[in-house]
Amino acid sequence: MAIENSNREIRMESLSEAEDKRSTVAEEIGGMQNEVEENVTPDEPASVQAPAAEAESASETDVQPEPEAAAPAVAESPEEPAAEPEADAEPAADDESAAAVSEDDLSGKSKEELVDMFATMLETRPVQTLRKSMEAIKVAFYKLHRAEADAARKAFEAQAAEGEEFVPAVDALEVRLKDLFKEYRRRRDEYMANIDSIKEENLKAKLAIIDELKELVNSDETLNHTFAKFRDLQQRWKEIGVVPQQNVKDLWETYNLHVENFYNFIKINKELRDLDLKKNYEQKLQLCEQAEALITEPSTVEAFHKLQKLHDEWRETGPVANEYKEVLWDRFKAASTRINKQHQEYFERIKQEQLKNLELKTDLCEKTEALAEQPYSTRKEWNKANDRLLEIQKIWRTIGFAPKKDNTRIYERFRAACDKFFEAKREFYAGVKTDMEHNLQLKTEICEAAEALQESGEWKQATEELIALQGKWNKIGPVPRRYSDQIWKRFRAACDRFFERKSQHFSQVEGEHEENLRRKLALIEEMRAADVKAGGYDVIKDFQRRWSEIGFVPIKQKEAVQKSYKEVVDAMFDTLRGSERDRSMSRFRDRLQSIKSPADKRLRSERERLYNKVRQLEQDIALLENNVGFFSKSKNAEAVVADIREKIAASKQQLQDLIEKVRMIDSHAAEQSQENKEEDRGTRD
Repeated sequence: MAIENSNREIRMESLSEAEDKRSTVAEEIGGMQNEVEENVTPDEPASVQAPAAEAESASETDVQPEPEAAAPAVAESPEEPAAEPEADAEPAADDESAAAVSEDDLSGKSKEELVDMFATMLETRPVQTLRKSMEAIKVAFYKLHRAEADAARKAFEAQAAEGEEFVPAVDALEVRLKDLFKEYRRRRDEYMANIDSIKEENLKAKLAIIDELKELVNSDETLNHTFAKFRDLQQRWKEIGVVPQQNVKDLWETYNLHVENFYNFIKINKELRDLDLKKNYEQKLQLCEQAEALITEPSTVEAFHKLQKLHDEWRETGPVANEYKEVLWDRFKAASTRINKQHQEYFERIKQEQLKNLELKTDLCEKTEALAEQPYSTRKEWNKANDRLLEIQKIWRTIGFAPKKDNTRIYERFRAACDKFFEAKREFYAGVKTDMEHNLQLKTEICEAAEALQESGEWKQATEELIALQGKWNKIGPVPRRYSDQIWKRFRAACDRFFERKSQHFSQVEGEHEENLRRKLALIEEMRAADVKAGGYDVIKDFQRRWSEIGFVPIKQKEAVQKSYKEVVDAMFDTLRGSERDRSMSRFRDRLQSIKSPADKRLRSERERLYNKVRQLEQDIALLENNVGFFSKSKNAEAVVADIREKIAASKQQLQDLIEKVRMIDSHAAEQSQENKEEDRGTRD
């Protein structure tokens, strides 16, 4: 890139040599021609700057858009049409900024309106004026497109079965937009082909004007007529467009040489000539000031493009008096040199940034490839690895382009690693699905066995067999989600039917319930009379332990006695001004005490709900801690980091509470299971 930029800089040395050569020719002319030459020798040759087409090619095609279809795998989005590089030497490009649509023009428009707008512009406007408008419409379209895709993905994930992959639907508007881009490129290629032929025609026309200039010095016409014809040739020269780049330098040197000859051999009125020289001096002085003002232009590329136009105007402006020639040229050349240097440094910075981006993306590729090579064996491991890959993909999107020659290669490497990971994941879940179908068959057989026992009168043997079936049930893995609730209810109904019959058979346990009621009422009175402030939380915990050790009470008094117990406990906590967390844990423990069967669906449902919240909190904490790492590297981010740390601390405290509740559920289930076994043994005895 540095070599290309250096070729575009103003060829100062060759200009100076051409200047000296023409000055030498002028000094050899004698008489009145020498007197005229002292005031009117043209001051600069033609080729002082690379044409705008070459500059545009350097500034806009060196940094190509990344050929990514948004995000690879999982976060996948449709491929966008690549941004078109600006054409070489498009004559109408000067008016493109005025014709281009702005973000305000596109705000609030739908995808269909954007596509219709592009189609209308393609049919009604010159193709060389569409580039910026095309890019603006593309950005607005894909912003809406990605938003719709993300919404569809979220809706899919909310209802999809575990392991199912999201496949985006085909967007007809996107297909139409891509077809319009193809038509745009086809027309643009035709336009570029026509430009080359136009340049050749312009070259022929300017060579013809040079031939006419040669004939002017031999003309026998009057001075006024000859001078008017000379001015007409100058005007025609200016009106002719660009010529092939390789002919620019020689063409301008030849043209200026014959202009000098005309001024040397034609007896021009000195006052008229002085007036012309003064006008040229004022114009070139203004061009110097405009070039110097470009040094402070915020956009380096824009300043470089404007400098091209100033050099075109400089070439079109006639000569000045000899005493001003070198001074003006040195001033204009100094400003041009500074702008050229800024332009080259600008692209050098882009090159360094792209090299850094390549290093960052290479590191992400290596991490993704390492994830794809790991032999995961459980759904938990796959989910954890999947979350890590999604995080890597988010980071990838925040990194800019790599160098043009490496950009496609590094993207394809990253995409290949992602595809390998998700292909392995799909194969794993396909095997899991087969296992689930087998588990469903096993659980169906257990349900049939339980239903065969639900009407049995052999209480001891049937109880042991049902407990054994429950043990087998717990050892069998999950079944397909659409059958999970149905098969569980079937098994639970058979078990409940048997144990309800058994409970009715052993109705004598009601006496024990009455005794338990008396003991619990006595304990409530004891709790009301206890000095909580003296004993603290240990007293409350001891009362709660004693309460949990007392068995069931008659069902009619269950809610009333539980309500009285809860009121007493709440009053004791209020007395100690205990935290809301302690009261929440106490209420949760009381709820558990009301569930006496370890196989109660409420226990399983509550545990699953709490466990899902634990997993979600762990992911949230990991994401917040990762964000702290990013923000800590930024300046003036202390407030943001402090807020995130507060959220992390609160989330960790909530996580501990949830884990404690899960442990309480497990402990309660184990205790109830043991109590039921002891109860069955007592019944058999």
